[in-house]
Amino acid sequence: MDLSNLSPAIGSTKNRKRLGRGAGSGTGKTAGKGHKGQNARSGGGVKPGFEGGQMPLQRRLPKRGFTPLDKKFYVLVNLRDLQNFFEAGSVVDLEALGKAGLVTKLKDGIKILGDGDLDKALTVKAHKFSKAALQKIEAAGGKAEVL
Repeated sequence: MDLSNLSPAIGSTKNRKRLGRGAGSGTGKTAGKGHKGQNARSGGGVKPGFEGGQMPLQRRLPKRGFTPLDKKFYVLVNLRDLQNFFEAGSVVDLEALGKAGLVTKLKDGIKILGDGDLDKALTVKAHKFSKAALQKIEAAGGKAEVL
């Protein structure tokens, strides 16, 4: 076995379609482009959404709403997840959440939500907390610190 004997796996490669190479090839003469017209010409064709000069759909429909430039996107973590992944007395911060796999891509911060029950005293450090999450963390004997 050497480099000169290697070949691609069966079915992993495909021959390119040779256009305009005689009537017997099946794609001779007009090379699969039909007869005349804009799409048969060199460099011809229309952009996506073109409707033959008719007002295109994306311009017929009304515009609605806007995207606020200062909107913040938080990664959401529930108390249920903290209950399952962390031991009592541990500090839950960005690094710990990343190691546990609860936060993979940090956006503008982390928000802790109050879904689920918490019966461990944890020190939770995050950018935002819901009211329910704050109450449940403190009821369990833990602390919530805003970053």
